[in-house]
Amino acid sequence: MAFYIARQASKVWRRICGEVALEIPLLAQKWKLLLAGLLFQYIHGLAARGVHYLHRPGPVLQDAGFFLLPELGPDKAYISETVFTFIFFSFFLWTFHPFVSQSKKIYTVLIWCRVLAFLVASQILRIITFYSTQLPGSNYHCREGSKLARLPLPDNALEVLLINFPRGVIYGCGDLIFSSHMIFTLVFVLTYQKYGTTRWVKQFSWLVAVIQSLLIIASRKHYTVDVVVAWYTVSLVVFFVDKKLTELPDRSPGPTSIPLLPLSAKSEDGKNKEEHKKLLNGIPHTQ
Repeated sequence: MAFYIARQASKVWRRICGEVALEIPLLAQKWKLLLAGLLFQYIHGLAARGVHYLHRPGPVLQDAGFFLLPELGPDKAYISETVFTFIFFSFFLWTFHPFVSQSKKIYTVLIWCRVLAFLVASQILRIITFYSTQLPGSNYHCREGSKLARLPLPDNALEVLLINFPRGVIYGCGDLIFSSHMIFTLVFVLTYQKYGTTRWVKQFSWLVAVIQSLLIIASRKHYTVDVVVAWYTVSLVVFFVDKKLTELPDRSPGPTSIPLLPLSAKSEDGKNKEEHKKLLNGIPHTQ
């Protein structure tokens, strides 16, 4: 048993090393795009913090979702956050599966370039939307009488730039249309729908996305319109941005190239070297 475990661990380690050798040239070429996408996540957070200074609490608006779905209450707000955390980390881990899995379809660097492009495009539209009109917050800490509903003017620029993380992100107000949680959820689900390989996971991911939508409304974190607009806006953004980007190279084996027996360590190393040579001769572009 110990010998078998050691042998499998050795195979996994060789697989990781081989994948690192493939991904490094991609990272060397695409690091600026990845960094820009990550920096925009801060800009998006900064914009959400800024609109909180403009927020003015008022009566909660009439909402069909609030009428149809029972209110969970502030003590159960963690439920939707737990579901979102599950979605986020499940997708994050999936994007790194080429490092440990023999069956692989994507390159980690290239898939994250694509995902960040979807996120940035959606978030730009979101920023424009919630600065255009500030609705009275539906969340409990954004309602009249809450000390967190309005922010006093900042004493200095540093106070704004630090965005009071993480408290300022959790207890933000005014950034309603459209839901940021649904942007991430739908981008992840749509990306897996195209590049994932397991059918039941695709079906389950759509179910989780619907459940997440209902939980956000039931938690009164967003109005129903915030969630509905996210569904069709993000779907359209992903569709059109995806059309503009060069298609990712497909790493899945063809029907004639599926090995009848598991690859030996030598064969697997040779396959990685051949793939590495192809990448060096012409690294695929995502833009």
